[in-house]
Amino acid sequence: MPRAFLVVMDSVGCGGAPDAADFGDEGSNTLGHIAQACAEGAAEEGRSGPLKMPVLDGLGLADAVALASGYAGEGLTGRPSGLWGCATEISPGKDTPSGHWELAGVPVPWDWHYFPDEEPAFPQYILDALASMADVGGTLGNRHSSGTVILEEEGARHMATGWPIVYTSADSVLQIAAHEETFGLERLLDLCDEIAPTMHAMKVGRVIARPFVGSAETGFTRTTNRRDFAIAPPEPTLCDWVQAAGRKVHAVGKIKDIFAGHGIDDVVKGDDAALMEALSGLVDTAEEGSLTFANFVEFDSLYGHRRDVSGYARALEWFDSCLPPLLDRLREGDMMVFTADHGNDPTWRGTDHTRERVPVVIVGKGAGEIGHCGFVDVAASVAAHLNVPAKGPGRSFL
Repeated sequence: MPRAFLVVMDSVGCGGAPDAADFGDEGSNTLGHIAQACAEGAAEEGRSGPLKMPVLDGLGLADAVALASGYAGEGLTGRPSGLWGCATEISPGKDTPSGHWELAGVPVPWDWHYFPDEEPAFPQYILDALASMADVGGTLGNRHSSGTVILEEEGARHMATGWPIVYTSADSVLQIAAHEETFGLERLLDLCDEIAPTMHAMKVGRVIARPFVGSAETGFTRTTNRRDFAIAPPEPTLCDWVQAAGRKVHAVGKIKDIFAGHGIDDVVKGDDAALMEALSGLVDTAEEGSLTFANFVEFDSLYGHRRDVSGYARALEWFDSCLPPLLDRLREGDMMVFTADHGNDPTWRGTDHTRERVPVVIVGKGAGEIGHCGFVDVAASVAAHLNVPAKGPGRSFL
């Protein structure tokens, strides 16, 4: 039986979303603007010259970017040997759950709840509940912030008081940061788990545990023990379709968290280097007929939100350089899909995700253009490849 590998490059959008203006993102283009910055010599920290992604570029990435947004500049010039196109999202958000659920066949049927960009950002009853659950005298933060910035601003006070740091962003999310050693990792995870039902009832998409280590003297660093407590998808997704057919679903990265554990057999977590090793291992070991669903988050978490163009370009080039040995070991009949869940243009204003189309580049199904498609069509196509009944609104482009 054929196998499928669905690989989400978190936030690697390609511009051109028809409703980008509704999100304040008209003109944003993660891949296009990174390629442009590299070509202009404006992304020289730790790398140099035009953006170098020969593997994905050669499969159709350049053409996908041009189709989505019209960008056809220096640095993305491959002649496609794979199947390629771009996908448009219809869910009313530019966040991780919306993108992944829709890629898995289920558009979001409701409007997410967002916390206002003011201080405090959260209603007092939520702050009181968190303080009570944590058995502390209060909370810190209580505003919109970048995760790294708020550690710089509140980390020392957290160490002195033991109060959790609570913050949000333009996404539908409540994030809680606490020191792994002094506050305790399990205590932080329990706190997030306890407040999650209240948030989900409000249609807040995720409660995210953000553990960190370090000190005021040496600086604070977030660890890889992040955990997302996500609201469950409203309908069965691609993962459930595959399981219902008696097949295995392997999660790499934060996929299990995004889908609240539904439809997942096992999971491997870690930084992107560890996740690449896990994906490589599954190319060798995943069962016939199985789905491997992977998310590589550091494009987004380390470079997009921090508006680090050079770092984002380095990450893209590293990712591309890891692909040849994986692709060489794919079995006859396998399909590997590379796509994204939203944009996070590091040249854009602010620190938030950007509403964009995403590339769809496919290995194992010949060469050609699939053109414009919907996120949901990715799920339908993976299901068709696996000979699994699809229950969502998507249509296969295979």
